[in-house]
Amino acid sequence: MTETITTSAPPRHPVRQLMAASVGNAVEWYDWYAYTFLATYIADQVFPKGADNSLVPLLATFAVFAVGFFMRPVGGLVMGAVADRHGRRAALTVTILLMGGSSLLVGITPTYASVGVLAPVILVLARLLQGLSVGGEFAASTTFLVESAGPGRRGLFSSFQYVSTSIGQLIASGVAALLVGTLAEGQMDGWGWRVPFLAGAVLSLVGFWIRQGAQETRSEVHERPGLFDALKQYPRQSLLICGITAGGTLAYYTWTSYLPTYAELNTGIDKSQALTVGTISLAFFAALQPVGGMISDRFGRKPLLLFFGLGFALLSVPLLHLISGSFGSLLFAQCAGMVLLTGFTSISAAVNAEVFPARVRAAGIGFPYSLTVALFGGTAPYMGTLFKDLGHSGLFPWYVAVLCLLSSVVYLRLPESAHRELER
Repeated sequence: MTETITTSAPPRHPVRQLMAASVGNAVEWYDWYAYTFLATYIADQVFPKGADNSLVPLLATFAVFAVGFFMRPVGGLVMGAVADRHGRRAALTVTILLMGGSSLLVGITPTYASVGVLAPVILVLARLLQGLSVGGEFAASTTFLVESAGPGRRGLFSSFQYVSTSIGQLIASGVAALLVGTLAEGQMDGWGWRVPFLAGAVLSLVGFWIRQGAQETRSEVHERPGLFDALKQYPRQSLLICGITAGGTLAYYTWTSYLPTYAELNTGIDKSQALTVGTISLAFFAALQPVGGMISDRFGRKPLLLFFGLGFALLSVPLLHLISGSFGSLLFAQCAGMVLLTGFTSISAAVNAEVFPARVRAAGIGFPYSLTVALFGGTAPYMGTLFKDLGHSGLFPWYVAVLCLLSSVVYLRLPESAHRELER
């Protein structure tokens, strides 16, 4: 069946487009990570220890470890289809309102003491909505960012996906640390943990307002794609997204989220020192992203992807074994990994967008990407802990290295797309 696609020029105000995507994305990830940083306080109020109802610990485990990542592929597919059928801006509007609503729901979740098992049910629902929103956000904002870029700037614009993600994570970490440091323990347990989520709901409205001024980047099409068109019509490209993402998402979650815990488990480094290193290295990582994007616009995507993939294949084991329990060794290992990781993160949005045609681009990216993140990125902490529990903690660095090597094989076969014109 044929269709007509009207090719459009890049938006007239690219900086405004960049702000609309980045501010909204930062708010999305602030809400997502706030839950992670405050999970222990939430658990104490919503999943009390020693509860008589056997459903409570089961729901606790399900909510904290599984629900969010489980819903991300669904969000990538559904909201990606919304972006392809009704426009990128429409999807971005829905995702940020979903995140604001779910953040508000977490903030007003009643305690187990007041409503019983209904409390964890409400929290699980909120986490479902958060996962749906984050999965859809990546699909829509990735497409929106890359389509908003002018000639020779797709890599640069792509890099702001992870700049804004890192900023959201840093703000969430800072707000949580500020509250824990200033409020008494009883206040933090009672009402303090709710504040970041209520603030997140307000910030989502700010992001919504900013996105209303964005220009649509989706071309006019005479036939709207179906929900599964990308998977059915482009199976090779869908698998390609999985191969591109597998090593990158494992390395990303290992180096940006799990490394402080890995250091604590395997070297005994002080927790506060590990978290300080994590904060410093994350800020360093955010600053590197535009540099990687600009390099890829000049020299191509493949050199950076291979720099990342082969670099991690060769250096994951030495870097993780280098961590000795000192502040300096952890800081060096984490920052060195961030440099290598930039070869993937700074351009992943551009690479993904350049794989699919415009009519199914958002859904084509959203589902395979989010599924791969759930399978490899979301499980990184659990795999690291599992290897430790089995008495083989030294195998985890090899797990990272092997998966990055496999992704490098995909990068080698990937056609260079940096200087190709992007179908709009």
